[in-house]
Amino acid sequence: MIVGLAGAAVTLVLAGRRILFLWKLFRTGQPDPERVLQVKRDPKADVEGQVVEVFGQRKLLKWTVAGLAHFFVMWAFILLITVYLEAGVQLLFGLHAHIPFIQTWPPIGFVQDFIAVMCLAGLATFTGIRIKNSPKKLDRRSRFKGSHTSGAWLILFMIFNVIWTMFFFRGAEVANENFSYGKAAFASHGVGQLMKNIGEPESGTMVAVEAVGLLLHIGVALAFLVIVVNSKHLHIFLAPLNVMFKRRPDGLGALLPMMSNGKPLDFEEADPDEDTFGRGKIEDFTWKGFLDMTTCTECGRCQSQCPAWNTGKPLSPKMVILELRDHAFAKAPYMLATEEEREKFTDEQKLAMEVDKELVGDEGVIHPDVLWSCTNCGACVEQCPVDIEHIDHILDMRRFQVMIESSFPSEAGVMLKNLENKGNPWGMSEMKRLEWIEDLDFEVEVVDDKLPEGTEYLFWVGCAGALEDRAKKTTKAVAELLHIAGVKFAVLGPMEACTGDPARRLGMEFVFQMLGQQNVETLNDAGVKKIVATCPHCFNTLANEYPQIGGNYEVVHHTQLLAKLVEEGKLTPVTPIEEKITYHDPCFLGRHNKVYKQPRDIMATVPGVQTQEMHRHKDRGFCCGAGGARMWMEERIGKRINTERVDEALGTDPDTVSTACPFCLVMLGDAINEKKNSGDAKESLEVVDVSQLLIRSVKGEKEPAAAE
Repeated sequence: MIVGLAGAAVTLVLAGRRILFLWKLFRTGQPDPERVLQVKRDPKADVEGQVVEVFGQRKLLKWTVAGLAHFFVMWAFILLITVYLEAGVQLLFGLHAHIPFIQTWPPIGFVQDFIAVMCLAGLATFTGIRIKNSPKKLDRRSRFKGSHTSGAWLILFMIFNVIWTMFFFRGAEVANENFSYGKAAFASHGVGQLMKNIGEPESGTMVAVEAVGLLLHIGVALAFLVIVVNSKHLHIFLAPLNVMFKRRPDGLGALLPMMSNGKPLDFEEADPDEDTFGRGKIEDFTWKGFLDMTTCTECGRCQSQCPAWNTGKPLSPKMVILELRDHAFAKAPYMLATEEEREKFTDEQKLAMEVDKELVGDEGVIHPDVLWSCTNCGACVEQCPVDIEHIDHILDMRRFQVMIESSFPSEAGVMLKNLENKGNPWGMSEMKRLEWIEDLDFEVEVVDDKLPEGTEYLFWVGCAGALEDRAKKTTKAVAELLHIAGVKFAVLGPMEACTGDPARRLGMEFVFQMLGQQNVETLNDAGVKKIVATCPHCFNTLANEYPQIGGNYEVVHHTQLLAKLVEEGKLTPVTPIEEKITYHDPCFLGRHNKVYKQPRDIMATVPGVQTQEMHRHKDRGFCCGAGGARMWMEERIGKRINTERVDEALGTDPDTVSTACPFCLVMLGDAINEKKNSGDAKESLEVVDVSQLLIRSVKGEKEPAAAE
């Protein structure tokens, strides 16, 4: 008892110091009151999150083998607390002490042994996965590239120690005829049979063996606790908190507005010296940002799905979080010190604490190439099993670089000027927004001041849909389909301006606010209630981000509306399209807004169409490379993302590649044209929007719309 209690006391002091340090570090972060308010507003959602994400391991089980292994190891951690309760009782009250029912009911002993055996199987699985996917063998193709692999092996070893000492301790109980669960605890009973030759029951030898087993089991747990709070396995305790305080949209939702000191930033009254413009130094992160950093498990699932990482670029979402975490830990002594204490630090100490190290820079914590490689596709956030919000942190660092440092890729500056001066990224005249209507054989209502009476939907055409030749085909197809279905709609024409998505995703929040407020005023004055949009970026901004600036509308993507019209019998595909088609999921339609079904439903209703999914699809879909304002930035590092995606599409041997986004249409089309020029793709291969397939079948067109 003396040895056990002394060890427990030392452990609690060491673990307590670390936990106190982390608590103080979190408190230095910027306030984020909305995180707490959302839990108070909707505690039911938090309970559901804990049940599904933490205890149900929903995201981890998407990767079946590794997910099952982690499921059993995690539940072993929870259920074997009862074994440590047993050990604690015997440590304090003697080897024969047992709590009635909890330590005497056989089914409990069976559950304990079963989960312990499954934990051993999980450890063996993890060992195999880590050997197979070792960074030494696979380099960048390993999701563990950049992770602290030695620490992971130590944790696996410590979990193994917990299990074998448990069976040693309980086996000694069996051999000493002091085990209360009987044969129900099958594994412990089996070990006990092997240990019966050590000595007679209740002999000094067996009592000593049982006591040693008890102390070993407790000692391993105490050492494990100290290791856990000082390692990436701190997520054992922090993951439930991170899940509790995560953002809770259905999908990735809107970008968070710029905040300073816990309040939305007012650009008219903001002071760069007093207010926080994004993240320019580690102290600018919120407490939730620090929680994200310390919760990272280094599993590399985000990295394995990242389109930038998979095409040879320096961005790894995992490494962004780890580098921020390591910098925060290095700088923490300075951040936690008083002004008087800071003055006493030597230059060498400040260097070690990275006091003057810039957050973003060639010699900074995050290299600019890392920051600007992100497409905002959301694959990292979708895959993260502990709900880290990588995109929020990347965008907040971009905001500081753009708005305070004026440091961003030069070609993006042209896009920003065009948005400010012309209201669209291409800098075209606003009068060109109606030219697509000239090719239609019916009249399209154009909003003057108010929405025409009886109008059901405002058709938000978008900049690409109105000005980009390939996207115009989608616009005309959707307009025709709505007309055929008898849906009364109107467009804004010259009154429409870019939603501001490219500016916001670049980090220029001010331009987004300017364009957004202009559009919201136009929409509200016109009395708009319902909007249909063909561009997923416009759709996401109108539906999820405009409520932040006073624009609340019922917004649908054109695939959602068209699928509904087909289901209601208002659109009937009749002409067969005998083609093999593979569908590309736009990131801002799929992962960001969970619209996977309707585009596929539309294709399924077209006679003759054979659909073939790419390997990476739906929530694991691969980006086209245009998101995060990358549409207007050159891709100079590694393989082009759109080329990688088209290579995957070509692997299905399609006659047509379909999608539901004008940006994807352009990016995939460009890559396919390159493949045609090099002879790697058949000349007839085209990229079309699903609406173009539908109009061909509804109207009975014999030739593909792309051949016009």
